[in-house]
Amino acid sequence: MTTASQSLSRFPLKMECSFQVKFEIPIAYAQPGKKLLFMGGEFGQWREWNHDESLDWHLLEFSSHRGLKQWVGHLTRFYRHQPALYECDYDPAGFESIDCHDAERSVISLIRRGHAEDDIVLAVFNFTPVPRYNYPVGVPRRGFWRKILNSDSWAYGGSGTGKLRGLDAAPIPHHGHPHSLSFNLPPLAAVFFKWEEG
Repeated sequence: MTTASQSLSRFPLKMECSFQVKFEIPIAYAQPGKKLLFMGGEFGQWREWNHDESLDWHLLEFSSHRGLKQWVGHLTRFYRHQPALYECDYDPAGFESIDCHDAERSVISLIRRGHAEDDIVLAVFNFTPVPRYNYPVGVPRRGFWRKILNSDSWAYGGSGTGKLRGLDAAPIPHHGHPHSLSFNLPPLAAVFFKWEEG
């Protein structure tokens, strides 16, 4: 299992890496399994955590580190309030890969489910610094899919690509599902949608 802390530990985090780290944390949060984030990881501490020293709080003077801290805070609250992300961690019914084969565009999409039949979260990840416009993703239900989080939001120091609040699933089959969404997928970003009955 890849934890958020393992993702963070691979980078000598500097401001230019914060976008990549901001992208890797939600990948860990979207996967089944329990989460671990070392102290300082929530704001992108440059050096490895040391129990004999204080955290590098001065890094919050930089907007990229403040944006990362805000993103991790919002992502953690989202995780805590979305049973689909944790209730069925050890049940195969709680995880579905929508598309893990788009190597050409380096995009992965997946669904997490909770115990309640209507508790569905869609996560889409763009692994490249290239925005993907009108990107299609198959979904299992018609209705409204509300965008809950976008790591590329201006609030987190991103470009603001993909500012929509959500969209209705179109009756266009894709990825083996009867409906699909088409939206602008930001660069090096994670976007989370929550299904709502329409």
